[in-house]
Amino acid sequence: MDPNATWEDDALAGFEARPLGPATLVRSAAPPAAPRGAVLHVHGYNDYFFQAHLARFFEEQGLAFHAVDMRRAGRSLKEGDVPHLIASIDELGDDIAAAADAIAAERPGLPLVVHAHSNGGLAAAVWASARPHPGLAGLILDGPYFARAGTRAERIGLRAVPLLARARPRMVLHDAPSHYAAHLLTDAGGAWGFDVAWKNPAGVPVRAAWLAAVLDAQSRVARGLSIAVPVLVARSHSTGPDSPDNPQIGLQDTVVDVDAIARLAPRLGPRVREAVITGGVHELSLSSPVPRAAYLAAVASWLPEVIA
Repeated sequence: MDPNATWEDDALAGFEARPLGPATLVRSAAPPAAPRGAVLHVHGYNDYFFQAHLARFFEEQGLAFHAVDMRRAGRSLKEGDVPHLIASIDELGDDIAAAADAIAAERPGLPLVVHAHSNGGLAAAVWASARPHPGLAGLILDGPYFARAGTRAERIGLRAVPLLARARPRMVLHDAPSHYAAHLLTDAGGAWGFDVAWKNPAGVPVRAAWLAAVLDAQSRVARGLSIAVPVLVARSHSTGPDSPDNPQIGLQDTVVDVDAIARLAPRLGPRVREAVITGGVHELSLSSPVPRAAYLAAVASWLPEVIA
């Protein structure tokens, strides 16, 4: 972190932000007076931190809340950037590591819980296994992007991605709207307000370099990781199509393959607990009230395992 950087009021009321190398660190402006731990929220693809209710939930558990908007995403997106473009998942690991270091400097001695969603969950899992922070006490993965549902032909087609990434890293391989994001948005009748420049219902084009980085990270998970700290892996009960014609679009994960999460969760490490949320959407904390409450209750019941 730039030692000369200062905290400034964030556009999201009740929060402050400051630069963190190529990323941005966000924190609550009114943390608990005597926190018993800290939490870091890590967002996914076509995403950024806007979930103020999630911060308040963690503060009610006695944790000082922080979030990181990673490089080329959200608050960190700069003119000329290709949104979310990376060549390796370890780049996102660098941003998570920098945020963990900054929190440890601000809150020395406090145990840290990382709460990571979707592609952020994939990055956090790899980071927590390969180079865990000494203060890391636990990891929560909300709908981690361990695999996307697809046909056999689509899976075979992915074999060409590493070669394409080397030849044409910015080549667009997939470009489609995110009906999931559109369904969430208040302007479309959903329950959540967010900046559509940073979480875009029109979607963010998937480029060869990014997809190759993700596929490599997913292969690392499939081979097995060695996360030493307790891990809570949470997912919806089912996966469905990301289509406006899907009558269950607000009641299931329409982004990742939840069966793959179930299959791969035990490979993360020796201390994994799973939470299956009936009616949960891809980001469980953005589900409708009943499954959202079930998800937060699962997190609250798990936290004493890692935070005294």
